[in-house]
Amino acid sequence: MPWRSMYCREPAADTAQALEAPCDYSCARGLVTSLDCHRQHAVGMCSSLPIDFGVSSPELARALIGASFWVEGVGGRIVETEAYDVLDPASHSYGGRSVRNATMFGPPGRAYVYRSYGLHWCLNFVCREEGHGAGVLIRALEPTDGFDAMQARRGLLEPRLLCAGPGRVAQALGITGAHDGLPLDRAPFELKGPSVVQDVVVGARIGISKAMDVPWRFGLKGSRFVSRRFG
Repeated sequence: MPWRSMYCREPAADTAQALEAPCDYSCARGLVTSLDCHRQHAVGMCSSLPIDFGVSSPELARALIGASFWVEGVGGRIVETEAYDVLDPASHSYGGRSVRNATMFGPPGRAYVYRSYGLHWCLNFVCREEGHGAGVLIRALEPTDGFDAMQARRGLLEPRLLCAGPGRVAQALGITGAHDGLPLDRAPFELKGPSVVQDVVVGARIGISKAMDVPWRFGLKGSRFVSRRFG
């Protein structure tokens, strides 16, 4: 399945054809019926922008801002990301494939999960062509669904702190090494592109010791849910 089509179908030339075709989109996670979803697609009213995992990691990192992501129904809106590439000294893929980073080399559209400093799981989305070695770290979410589960896993109630940081994101969503390599287009994951183009701010990445000046950190402008303010 083409990666773009799993998030947003292009408007069909023929309305009847659109209503009969199987829907690649998750019908707004059950908020509308499948038939209503098809009708929206048929008239060009798809509620999310497409996400293309074939692009470079900085392009994907920017495109993911405002997208919504769930793990078994628990999740929220992505408000902060970081891009990494095989030519980037700060990337796990820099220096080539290994047992630890093999998932980062594709295929694209899969979850790359690793443990940071032996303490926290971190979630990345793999991109570019298979064999390249690129991905996007999910740094922060604005929680929207599954507050009880997130609060229980994190041991706190403050919504702003539930998913503000990559380790917190993984803990709140129940991400572990068992999710490494799983495709993002099927259970337990759900991913929906943003409904409109977002106002994105850019800055240097956090917590790295190499390529510290590379502006590959992206965030939703004005969001209070980012792990650290921009600018």
